[in-house]
Amino acid sequence: MITTDVENYPGFPEGIQGPEMMDLLKAQAARFDTEFFSGDVVEVDLSQRPFKLTLENKATLTCDSLIISSGASARWLGMDSEKEYSGRGVSACATCDGFFFRDQDVAVVGGGDTALEEALYLANICKSVTMIHRRDEFRGSKIMQKRAFDHKKISILWDSVVEKVVGNSKDGMTSLKVRNVKTDKVKEHPITGLFIAIGHTPNTNLFKDQLNMEQKRLSESYAWHDIYVCRRRFCFRRCSGSCLSASRYCRRNRMYVGH
Repeated sequence: MITTDVENYPGFPEGIQGPEMMDLLKAQAARFDTEFFSGDVVEVDLSQRPFKLTLENKATLTCDSLIISSGASARWLGMDSEKEYSGRGVSACATCDGFFFRDQDVAVVGGGDTALEEALYLANICKSVTMIHRRDEFRGSKIMQKRAFDHKKISILWDSVVEKVVGNSKDGMTSLKVRNVKTDKVKEHPITGLFIAIGHTPNTNLFKDQLNMEQKRLSESYAWHDIYVCRRRFCFRRCSGSCLSASRYCRRNRMYVGH
């Protein structure tokens, strides 16, 4: 839902915004009488059928089959200073917090498509964007790399890692110390915003005592690609995993949609 430009999903030759795409997918599902419930699932019982799901408001839902699509949470660098200034200069979501840094100098940590996407989004808002990557080349797609290289507001610090987020209680983050891994030299940069884009961890704690996390399918519970292929974050793979799970269940139970 927080993805900005979706470029690699079939059917959208000019690309599409993530929120707009979600609205279209929901509208299509509603056309086939899908029911929607809002809320966080806080407890599950998969020991017997029907499976039982408990929501945060204590409401319960039951089902005979369950597609697990709980997504993933952002990974952090693990520094004390990162935690100290989280929400006061440090973020893991450019689309959520980018507007707070309008006309400021910010940095993005990471080298994949997510980091490149975050940097390109921020470049439309911020004064400058510095990408910090621990290697000497990105692993993101070529088209995203080209866009970042060509953007006049984006600069890159190769072979570098964040050493410390600097700030104070009044102003929040005020600068960033970055270390070159080859020379071991540390330099302080006047950067007031740091966006972490180094990957995600699957949100599977809710199921860890009830499902084999290395198994893609157990009984009638199916795992979505965000969970068991967590490094592959392309929209097509994410949706294809969910669609295949639903399709297999329908075939097994002789349920058909359409003609």
